[in-house]
Amino acid sequence: MASPRLKEKYLNEVVAQLKDKFQYKSVMQVPRLSKIVINKGIGAAVADKKLVDVGVDELTQITGQKAVQTVAKKAVSNFKLREGMPIGAKVTLRGDRMYEFLDRLTTVALPRVRDFKGISDKGFDGRGNYTFGVKEQIIFPEISIDKVSRISGMDITFVTTADSDNESYELLKALGMPFAGSKK
Repeated sequence: MASPRLKEKYLNEVVAQLKDKFQYKSVMQVPRLSKIVINKGIGAAVADKKLVDVGVDELTQITGQKAVQTVAKKAVSNFKLREGMPIGAKVTLRGDRMYEFLDRLTTVALPRVRDFKGISDKGFDGRGNYTFGVKEQIIFPEISIDKVSRISGMDITFVTTADSDNESYELLKALGMPFAGSKK
């Protein structure tokens, strides 16, 4: 099997580009993408347990990797939530699957968002990681609109080895993330 297109791009173009821009002494200092975590909270799962299974199936279809249920860590009486109840789904992608997902996200899924003008550059956490939310799971071509009972969103987190938000921003931009504004 051939290695993913974005992985080749990272190794052949992005490493040299970032090494020159930030004056790294070694290519090992160049930040890289270590994992992508897709998380889907399902608030209505308190009333209907089957919704978590639907969320797990959707994430599995989108990523090509088996998703797992997430459970409540604390009990919240106002939400009728008990500790240990399933309330969401998540999947962590690494290696080739991570690059394949990023490629499909930037080239196929994000352009399908209605009135898309780019993603916000405000989702950096100060440690070089970036998170943004998707409002509808139907932007992914793997999801059949006819089979969707309710529209739900998800959070996508990019974990990098970058030390600063600026390095992480330049890495993700070089990998093809369509940021709306320009980072200061």
